[in-house]
Amino acid sequence: MEVTPIPAFRDNYIWLLQRGGHATVVDPGDAAPVRAALSARNLRLDTILITHHHDDHIGGVADLLQEFPATVYASRSGRYPFPHHGVGEGDTITLDHPHTRLQVMETPGHTLDHVAYYGADSLFCGDTLFSCGCGRVFEGTCQQLYHSLQRLASLPPVTKVYCAHEYTLDNLLFALKVDPDNINLEKRRNEVERLRSEGKPSLPSSIALELTTNPFLRCDSPAIQSAAKAQTGVTPTDSSAAFCTLRIMKNSF
Repeated sequence: MEVTPIPAFRDNYIWLLQRGGHATVVDPGDAAPVRAALSARNLRLDTILITHHHDDHIGGVADLLQEFPATVYASRSGRYPFPHHGVGEGDTITLDHPHTRLQVMETPGHTLDHVAYYGADSLFCGDTLFSCGCGRVFEGTCQQLYHSLQRLASLPPVTKVYCAHEYTLDNLLFALKVDPDNINLEKRRNEVERLRSEGKPSLPSSIALELTTNPFLRCDSPAIQSAAKAQTGVTPTDSSAAFCTLRIMKNSF
């Protein structure tokens, strides 16, 4: 399975999965760049995967359905203005083209209807887990988002992380503020700066890389606990409390 990013808007990525002449796209917020990518590769769009209901993730679906008879999968707990198959925790989606089995994981926090798709050592996680960061809490609670991230962090380290935005450099700056002695962060920043200067995406990441550099997955570490205490004046009662403090800090960073 070949996975390619389709840039959209200012910093979105629509992920294109292809095998032979067939394609699946994840979170097509804009139809135009998807059409261009399909045309350039002479691909037929078979399937659309949706992680959550924000317009920059679903805005192009209706237009694409006018041109392609694609099957759309989205959370059964969400409301979507287009025909779709509702999915939830434990469901499995089999993509014929490319032939891939994806497990559906409910990951509330950023939104209540958020789901991720995992399979073939690949994770399509929308706005739940970012490269060196995580999504904002819009509809759920920080505890929900914390537990969703813990689930994703428990996936095999080799898992490639395909998130929906190019936020890595900004996230690294925040990570270096709260975890300044982590030598892996400086190494990662140098690599990401090189990639971006060459016009290349910083993604995909991996679960292994996130476990060593993403502060939101390291809330049990002394450095993150210390940063949370410095912010509130109180020692966090547990990793979840440290996470919630960290998420509030990132909101105003």
